[in-house]
Amino acid sequence: MRSTEYGWHFLDLASQVSDMKHDHYRQLLAVSTLIELLVEKGLLTPDEIRDKAAEMEAELDRQLLL
Repeated sequence: MRSTEYGWHFLDLASQVSDMKHDHYRQLLAVSTLIELLVEKGLLTPDEIRDKAAEMEAELDRQLLL
């Protein structure tokens, strides 16, 4: 691959990573907002959210080990 082609490829990859970071931020903001609203409205407690997150993480770990 020529130097110029490498440079454009690198620039394209950097742009894709930047887009992914922006998308990740927006998704995290949406999830955080939903969690805050659920807690504020008394529908869930922070402990319930933590417990469910730990449960889901353990299940994911279990599935990855299969």
